[in-house]
Amino acid sequence: MRNIKVKRKELIKGEISLPGDKSISHRAIMMGSIARGETRVKGLSDCVDCQNTLNAFLKLGIEIEEGYEGELTIHGRGLKGLSSVREVIDVGNSGTTMRLLSGILAGQDFSCTITGDESLKKRPMKRIILPLREMGAKISSPDDNHPPITIVGQKLHPIDYLSPVASAQVKSCVLLAGLYAQGRTSLTEPSLSRDHTERMLRYLGAPIETKGRTIFIEGVTELGAKPITVPGDISSAAFFIIACLLLQNSQIRIKGVGVNPTRTGILDILKNMGAEIVIENVRELCGEPVADLVVNSSSLAGVEIGGELIPRIIDEIPVLAVAATQAEGVTEISDARELRVKESDRIGNVVSQLSRMGALIEEKEDGMVISGGKRLVGTSVNSYGDHRMAMALTIAGLIADGETTINDVACINTSFPHFIDILNKMVQ
Repeated sequence: MRNIKVKRKELIKGEISLPGDKSISHRAIMMGSIARGETRVKGLSDCVDCQNTLNAFLKLGIEIEEGYEGELTIHGRGLKGLSSVREVIDVGNSGTTMRLLSGILAGQDFSCTITGDESLKKRPMKRIILPLREMGAKISSPDDNHPPITIVGQKLHPIDYLSPVASAQVKSCVLLAGLYAQGRTSLTEPSLSRDHTERMLRYLGAPIETKGRTIFIEGVTELGAKPITVPGDISSAAFFIIACLLLQNSQIRIKGVGVNPTRTGILDILKNMGAEIVIENVRELCGEPVADLVVNSSSLAGVEIGGELIPRIIDEIPVLAVAATQAEGVTEISDARELRVKESDRIGNVVSQLSRMGALIEEKEDGMVISGGKRLVGTSVNSYGDHRMAMALTIAGLIADGETTINDVACINTSFPHFIDILNKMVQ
């Protein structure tokens, strides 16, 4: 699928359950593989990124069986149970796979090379290379920053690491490597990033402690295997939430969504903008908070977004920018320079493509300024091979006059293969 054509819609309604959270799915596969025993995983995301994680651990000798309705049984072989592999492990577009897997491979007894697609080869890896080297790992890349990276497993030692970026991938890489170090490893972030790794490690019995922005983990001999159920992905939910808010006379219910506080920045911001979103049936599932969301059409107002809120909304900013084009007043997004090193330059590309549709939007080095209340007009736009750009532009097409063509949309499979099918069933 090279492109899709989207026409303006009147409303969206219905009740949906979304695919499993991509971030948690990655971690379930990884930790199930290095735990000792059988891990049954329900609700796993079937996106391409998570399939790349699955394939990586299959190559590393882990037996994984698929059962009824996509349930996986992972036969974990313990922290040191991975097998050496001669071939290069290709993780496609998945930065999560590359960065977290590097932390695990750093403590093994063999060497391994990880590569990815052309987009991933442009993403910075020095942010994990440096702390892993401090722990004693032998790790290299052609320019000491970009993939492919080669890791020669070593005996690791603990460190106290002050991370220059608030990144769940960097944090998770160091914590997973910390499992293999004798003693206590700590990592301090400039602001809190998503904490799925900490929650799952704690659920599996790892000695992990959080104090403010610092996380401590003790090296262990084994992790215990336990069943894992993955909640719906709030980043996927964001597209439907914003479509509902912007299309008049709309109401949707999204069941079983993860509402981890480190991920619900999108809900907080939208509520501050005036969105009518009700959180119901809150419960806990394998250490993660889960709830149902009820959303109604709403009039939105512009807000200022920045600071410690940014790590909690980093994946939702492209579609949040679409919402801001229809809000009354000005929305300013700051402190989001990290968007420049995602699957694409999400600052430059959001600004250029929404501008093509008539939005009043100005680029800043670390964000954007959006003057709302401007009706969008359908035209031809480009995702630049970025799944979140493709889906955000699809939502923009629903509210734009005329027809919008979104080019290069095969990338949607990276995180949400059923996005278009679900959306088509709900819009009218």
